[in-house]
Amino acid sequence: MPLSRDESADAQVFHEGERAVQERFGVQEQLAAVGRNAIRDLMSEQHREFFSQLPFLIAGTVDARGQPWASVLANPPGFIASPDPQHLVVRAQPLQGDPLNDSLTDGAPIGLLGLEPQTRRRIRMNGVLRQVFAFEFSVEVSQSFGNCPKYIQAREPVYVNDRADATALVHESPQLDDAARRIIKCADTFFIATGYAGDSAQAGRAGGVDVSHRGGSPGFVRVAADGTLTVPDYAGNFFFNTLGNIAVNPRAGLLFIDFDSGDLLYLAVTASMVWDGHELQQFEGAQRLLRLQVLSMRRVEASLPLRWGPAELSPYLEVAGRD
Repeated sequence: MPLSRDESADAQVFHEGERAVQERFGVQEQLAAVGRNAIRDLMSEQHREFFSQLPFLIAGTVDARGQPWASVLANPPGFIASPDPQHLVVRAQPLQGDPLNDSLTDGAPIGLLGLEPQTRRRIRMNGVLRQVFAFEFSVEVSQSFGNCPKYIQAREPVYVNDRADATALVHESPQLDDAARRIIKCADTFFIATGYAGDSAQAGRAGGVDVSHRGGSPGFVRVAADGTLTVPDYAGNFFFNTLGNIAVNPRAGLLFIDFDSGDLLYLAVTASMVWDGHELQQFEGAQRLLRLQVLSMRRVEASLPLRWGPAELSPYLEVAGRD
């Protein structure tokens, strides 16, 4: 349905893909009002302070070929600053082998996820890159909103610099290798970046790039013999930012972190949804399934300069079900 003048562009907080998924679950009208209050075009003081205390930041970008990527930046707390409610300044250089090295371009869309695992707090900020330099870039806010603490595993990250001078080994392949399969099969967390590919004039601030968190019990991501990934998708805030982007653009980027070794696994995938049927019933508590076909992988050894405390699984997993 075409949008009225008052609902279009910057006044619209959800694009047509997000609204279509919301309508599928009967929450579109409810979310229209909730979204206008929850999703803002500036950051609150609380959100600005939250980003400033983080030792890492998850980013979602799209490269020149239209492929979304999920990435991670790390530095001592204070490397993210907010000079005003409309901007974040990130003072960090992308890690070796991270696709972010090739997708930081002035004027390009970017999605950011601030995550504090030990408190299970997370805040999303989607915007546009401004003033990109070698060791610093700025992001102009398009959308800023908090997320619920569901499915976040509590573990405390501490920044260390003993990997800073190491030359990380980068492994690239069109398919998963054995090490990549091990990382995925042991994972209790991953991040997914998606990009809007519809009518930008209609989408307004609701378009752009989004990066999100997915969590479950270790092994919640199933890996088929051909490398296809199947992920249970549990009940969340019903915004459907990720699924809404997939509805209009099936390409996505995944990031898996090996919290013991610091290895990073970047995957380019095409995504589809399983809404119902026998396979869905095999995942207790899942509302739907994400089916992810791997197009390429990039695995970087001992890349992330963070140490992590022991993990405490989310209490919501007891309700959602365990694979």
